[in-house]
Amino acid sequence: MVDTQVTSGPVKNVNLALQGGGAHGAFVWGVLDCLLEDGRLEIEAISATSAGAMNAVVLASGMAIGGREAARNSLHDFWREVSRADLIYDFYSPFNQWIQALKLSPEYHPFHAAIHAFTHTLPPNLLNPFNYNPLRPLLLKVVDFERLNAPGQAPQLFLNATNVRTGKIKVFQTPSIKVESVLASACLPPYFQAVEVDGEHYWDGGYLGNPALFPLIYRKGARDIIVVQVTAIRREALPASAADVLHRINEISFNSSLMREMRAVAFATRLIDGGELDAGKHSRIYMHWIGDDHLMAQLGTATQFHPEWSLLCKLRDAGRQTAMTWLEKNFEQVGCSSTLDLADMFL
Repeated sequence: MVDTQVTSGPVKNVNLALQGGGAHGAFVWGVLDCLLEDGRLEIEAISATSAGAMNAVVLASGMAIGGREAARNSLHDFWREVSRADLIYDFYSPFNQWIQALKLSPEYHPFHAAIHAFTHTLPPNLLNPFNYNPLRPLLLKVVDFERLNAPGQAPQLFLNATNVRTGKIKVFQTPSIKVESVLASACLPPYFQAVEVDGEHYWDGGYLGNPALFPLIYRKGARDIIVVQVTAIRREALPASAADVLHRINEISFNSSLMREMRAVAFATRLIDGGELDAGKHSRIYMHWIGDDHLMAQLGTATQFHPEWSLLCKLRDAGRQTAMTWLEKNFEQVGCSSTLDLADMFL
């Protein structure tokens, strides 16, 4: 793997598990930017879903082209392009500001509310008969899929999607990742038509794996998995609007598969520690977590679909700071023990 940064001290190999969450995925961008800049962690493999899958392919493409610094530049370029898709909201900006000035709802965007209403009334094939997805040209512009699929050029990728017909999880992996794989992983059914890949149709992977941990557990190599969390686990305030109710349902649903896998890891770890599983045959997994649940719980529903550059930069900076704090506190334990109390957080 090409690297342009010289790192002093030990380099430890890890796997990453990246959650999705629309524009909130800019938090993951910040975490990745910090890890790449720090340089003490070598990323062997990434399992990712939705916006996490986009972060993953952009990072892998950049790494294959020019190492850590190229990956950082690619992530910046990708999210800058994403923000330009938000320009349609500029026309409604004065009305949005007036609504927010009334303090009826600081996160309310009338245009988003209208789109939300249509997508929950009309099927995607009527709303978007030409099946146009603005993410396709964006990804093709920023990501070199040939380079990221080349052996030894980038971290191994596992992108998660949901098979609409079978209801089972589909894991797309290198060296067979293509733009349709990423679009499938990020396909929210109310907004987009199901993405067809090799004769099957897929929706967002968050329904069954946000992200899936088992591809990282089954592979040989690094035993450390760092989960980068975006979807809020806990919210103190009850949802007030219909949109907020649906959003909270999706949050709970999208976190449920991760929680089940975390509980399974905790159970297996207890069996190994108790001598009930042969530690020589069953590898211990060291689990780590980088996230800011408090920040994510403060963000409104519409912000996931409103990738304003100022919001993306705010989330990036929060991700960078969170990762920096985590590294300062936990780097020495990587490769030796878990830094996440699975029972406390997920049971």
